[in-house]
Amino acid sequence: MNDLLQVDDLACHFSVRRDHGFPARRVPLKAVDGVSFSLAAGRTLALVGESGCGKSTTAKAVLGLTHKTGGDVLFKGAPLPKAGTREWRRQRQDMQLVFQDPLAALDRRLPIGRQIEEPLHIHGVDDKAQRRETVTRIMTAIGLKPHQAASFPHELSGGQRQRAVLARALVLEPSLLVLDEPISALDVSIQAQVINLLVELQERLGVAYLFISHDLKVVRQISHEVAVMYLGRIVEHGDPETIFTAPAHPYTRALVSAIPTVRTTKRERIILSGDPPNPIDTPPGCPFHTRCAQAFERCRIERPELASTGDGRTVACHLAHAPDVRAVA
Repeated sequence: MNDLLQVDDLACHFSVRRDHGFPARRVPLKAVDGVSFSLAAGRTLALVGESGCGKSTTAKAVLGLTHKTGGDVLFKGAPLPKAGTREWRRQRQDMQLVFQDPLAALDRRLPIGRQIEEPLHIHGVDDKAQRRETVTRIMTAIGLKPHQAASFPHELSGGQRQRAVLARALVLEPSLLVLDEPISALDVSIQAQVINLLVELQERLGVAYLFISHDLKVVRQISHEVAVMYLGRIVEHGDPETIFTAPAHPYTRALVSAIPTVRTTKRERIILSGDPPNPIDTPPGCPFHTRCAQAFERCRIERPELASTGDGRTVACHLAHAPDVRAVA
């Protein structure tokens, strides 16, 4: 299987001012710190984790919207061009982004038909008459009526606005769609409609999705692979069925235990103590050991590397690779 997107050891560090202490100084904040994954055409990779774990920063770095301080991003086998260059703009035709809030993503002063057509105009695709035909075709394909091209964003429902955002992203027929929390601002019934639409479009068009979400129920439904992020790093990566039925990393187990269920058998809820460490000053050893009830001495000293567990997934946890070790306080 040929990879459409290849990310190797991606790092995004930001210089921030540390106020406490004298004199004040600037220190690196490691928002993304050595992330690697691949994504094939027509497949969906979901990035999940708590807010602030680096999911959105990773997605923006993949598109060149955030400066990376290390690592490589390859799209169709070629390095991502420098942001702002003509080559980068040309490649962005094939890599599109869908934002979290559809109302904020749309210009309230323009009818949605104009906004869906805008990417075609920016990239000089076809003439005016052909562009309007394309807009009508893509609106019909995603479930909007052609007459709604004259509607303004405030005249549409939440689901219709998100369909308009999807139409604008798909009008250039991209190979990769980055979806950053695309349904979190929608009602539950509308969420189901949008998810079904995304699955249908992927089957029909063969577009690949990098799906950013904290809703694990949706992730399990839509993804082919799942990567769990914690404090700027991937701590578990594998197929959704394996990860959700038998999570190996203690952090993943805590996330999975929080998924609502209608089963009669009660599932034990794992409550994590404390907040994630400050990414400016991460603790030595495993970054999760300060919140992990199973942490032992090695966890406090040595950072675990992401490695295969032999069942088709990779995990960054000492216990996952040495199950006979007994946790100690």
